[in-house]
Amino acid sequence: MLLITGGAGYIGSHTVINLLNAGKEIVIFDNLENGHIETVETLQSLGDVKFEKGDLRNIEEIESVFSKYKIDAVIHFAAFALVGESVENPAKYYRNNTSGTLNLLDTMIKHNCKKIVFSSTCATYGNPEYIPVDENHPQKPVSPYGSSKLMVEKIMEDYDKAYGLKSIRLRYFNVAGCDAKCRVGEWHEPETHLVPNILKSVFEKGQTFKIFGDDYNTPDGTCIRDYVNVEDLAEAHRLALEYLERENKSDVFNLGTECGNSVKEIFDTCERVLGRKIAVEVVPRRAGDAEALYANAQKAKTVLGWQPKRTIEDSIKTAYRWEEGVNNWTITKQ
Repeated sequence: MLLITGGAGYIGSHTVINLLNAGKEIVIFDNLENGHIETVETLQSLGDVKFEKGDLRNIEEIESVFSKYKIDAVIHFAAFALVGESVENPAKYYRNNTSGTLNLLDTMIKHNCKKIVFSSTCATYGNPEYIPVDENHPQKPVSPYGSSKLMVEKIMEDYDKAYGLKSIRLRYFNVAGCDAKCRVGEWHEPETHLVPNILKSVFEKGQTFKIFGDDYNTPDGTCIRDYVNVEDLAEAHRLALEYLERENKSDVFNLGTECGNSVKEIFDTCERVLGRKIAVEVVPRRAGDAEALYANAQKAKTVLGWQPKRTIEDSIKTAYRWEEGVNNWTITKQ
């Protein structure tokens, strides 16, 4: 049986669907602070999914799950992930993301469960010294969020040497899109990701989408990021788990499309998908925004056999259908 921490959240729920399609039995452990019980209920309607509400900061709650079920491996998503919030409240991030993960790892070792796939992030790299960013790029995070994830990576390296706990750390870049059948989707409160925020500017009457800076040294002056589709990302987690089960050795992989899209390109694609103009305002740059950031993901392709299949247009189309459906919104094309 697989334990999915944070399985009621965005990436976790899509990975659960992928694993269900592969015939896996799953226990979701989630405190529902960012995840949603409606998502859990949808997943339970699709297959063999148990749900345990709990918080990794409470070691007794995670201990009860390992005592109740025979857990063979873990995929660990549960984390806070707002960069700005992490700067304002670093204690929240270190207690949850780092200390909470320590509770999980210690409980795994106690119950002789020694395989984990970890949801890490390109934020561990900090501002890129070169692009595309490969796994050997220096890790110099510029936020407590990135630092909290890097600390976990280092802990996992030490736990492998000391206790034989094997981990795959997946450092992914920007994530976009939703389940093609609109069963689960991106549901954050507040929403900070680019694609859903562009779409919300359409659905929410009178809201103007803001572009933060158009004077970067890029072809159209706006920041460039690597947007990987969430269903492709879910597939990578399953492949990483299978690799871990097969090879029983730790490793780290970047996950991205290896090509960047600028903010303006994303905006233009949203307009094309929706068939209408979107109100936009260019405002000054945000502090700390890197000019360009995209992945070298050749290692994942070669070692895991992973291949991103969906385009940014695919991601925007599914994101739009999700936003439209979950909110019962309609718009008039202009």
